[in-house]
Amino acid sequence: KLMEVCRLRDTPIITFVNKMDREGRDPIELLDEVEDVLKIQCAPITWPIGMGKNFKGVFDLYNDSINLFSATHGGKIQAGEVIDGLDNPRLDELWGAAFAEDIREEIELVRGASHEFDHDAYMRGELTPVFFGSAINNFGVGELLDAFADWAPAPLPRSTKTREVTPDEAKFSGFVFKIQANMDPQHRDRVAFLRVCSGSYQKGMKARHVRIGRDVKIPDAITFMAADRGHVDEAYAGDIIGLHNHGTIQIGDTFTLGEELKFTGIPNFAPELFRRAQLKDPLKMKALQKGLQQLCEEGATQLLKPLNTNELILGAVGVLQFEVVAQRLKDEYKVECLFEPVAVNTARWVVCEDTKTLDEFKKKASDNLALDGANQLVYIAPTRVNLQLTQERWPDVAFHSTREH
Repeated sequence: KLMEVCRLRDTPIITFVNKMDREGRDPIELLDEVEDVLKIQCAPITWPIGMGKNFKGVFDLYNDSINLFSATHGGKIQAGEVIDGLDNPRLDELWGAAFAEDIREEIELVRGASHEFDHDAYMRGELTPVFFGSAINNFGVGELLDAFADWAPAPLPRSTKTREVTPDEAKFSGFVFKIQANMDPQHRDRVAFLRVCSGSYQKGMKARHVRIGRDVKIPDAITFMAADRGHVDEAYAGDIIGLHNHGTIQIGDTFTLGEELKFTGIPNFAPELFRRAQLKDPLKMKALQKGLQQLCEEGATQLLKPLNTNELILGAVGVLQFEVVAQRLKDEYKVECLFEPVAVNTARWVVCEDTKTLDEFKKKASDNLALDGANQLVYIAPTRVNLQLTQERWPDVAFHSTREH
């Protein structure tokens, strides 16, 4: 799904193959699978030498140098030895002539068989530079970050329903693309992540929350680095800041200095897996509904409420999402809940310009209709065939697999 989103926007992608200090699949095999499944060309920039206990380091295909692997100690980066050139006799000293020769042959093969890095193709989202390393040991990460600084695009213009917003505009604007509940379990807080699209954020500034038409003060925006958070005094186009959210901010919301803008291109994908929420303690229904509503607002899963029953159906893209939601309901809302299989194969958002046709469709298909977390109408199909037949019977009704936030 992430790759689909990137493709919708031609977003450039940099790939990092992690955990090379563990045994795993052959790197050539991995790149073949990435190209085959994700439909993107791979251009290796670094190449691993060995793996697991035999992991020796990475070879930089463009600088013709080898960075020898050394594990970190106490979180500090241990600078490994750097050897220039594949033909350097130091390699034979370190690894023995036979192993060094095998590596030389493998790298020649990789150079001949892999794609050359092409910056234009990367910017179009057609090719991904690939780096190898071990993130827990801080190894190979420096090369990735250097490439990111050199190659990644500067903030680009963003489309709204009325005009295009360019990053060099003086006036502040930004949109919320993610909400995370209970980031600090002690305070039960919800944080909305906002991407600055133009102008700059200054601590304590007032901004217009466009959807609700209200000016709000933003006194204490926060910034994140892994689990650490800190207060941010200023932020510029391309930066991401966190806003404290007391339930008024939703994904897709726009903040400006007064202009009525609505940024587009923030999609909701139709879920592919469905489960029915079943409470262990029926008295906790209110807490379950609140928990599911908040978790769905942040996009952890999608909540569907059938029109004709009191069921709560959850939709997800991967099985792991259900496990995450169940665990978070237990930890954060003290609700124990099981997710049972339900007879839903797929879901589509329903749109119809003609009110009369839509009302008729609602009457005839009410058993298969539900409302999502944003109260949008969704058709829940028990089978693919059922969906196809319904689409044929109702040609004036549009069935969408994505929905704009």
